Amino acid sequence: MTREIVLDTETTGLSPVSGDRIVEIGCVELINHIPTGRHFHIYLNPERDVPDEAFRVHGLSTEFLRDKPLFRAEVDAFLEFIGDGTLVIHNAPFDMGFLNYELEKLGRPSLTNEVIDTVMVARERHPGARVSLDALCKHYGIDNSKRVLHGALLDSEILADVYLELIGGRQVALALVAETHVEAGISVTIAPARQRPMPLPSRLSDIEFAAHLKLVGTLGADALWSNYPTELVAAE
Repeated sequence: MTREIVLDTETTGLSPVSGDRIVEIGCVELINHIPTGRHFHIYLNPERDVPDEAFRVHGLSTEFLRDKPLFRAEVDAFLEFIGDGTLVIHNAPFDMGFLNYELEKLGRPSLTNEVIDTVMVARERHPGARVSLDALCKHYGIDNSKRVLHGALLDSEILADVYLELIGGRQVALALVAETHVEAGISVTIAPARQRPMPLPSRLSDIEFAAHLKLVGTLGADALWSNYPTELVAAE
């Protein structure tokens, strides 16, 4: 089973070293590249004012965030949700830099999860093209009409759709291998269908089967049908 966490943050600015803080975290869970419906979402009090430049990006004001919990109060719930899952992030150094800085302030170890940076994946898939989230949505025909402002959970949900397209489209979830489906918190593994120990009896009549053999005889020795039995198995 492959567990991935599509993650996004919103912040007060561009640099935690300069005093900027996280104000929102949004995460979406994927199992075998399929969204499970489980998510983690929290607004955080940054313990500082939100600059106008940041407010214009995400719309989260100082007043709105004033009564929200501090990161230290939510860190355990956040770490429990992501677990050891692979983190899927658009421009990963930015978000990972902020998250690890917040953890460091609390004396916690940095995240050691495997990280997939969808910016790098997009640049590899589409050299020279714009790789912003909006540009990728336009390229893949993904609806982002609700994205008037940046929002960590909404952006994570949109990024999940973009990520699936980047790795080959939603068909990756339809491969003919054992799959794990998660419904209502219950994990159910569905194994591939096994081959029958005995073939089913033919439903062809003697006349139909004779006509079939006559046709196969005209196809040559290399015909695919030559690999199959030439005796009719009678139905019981």
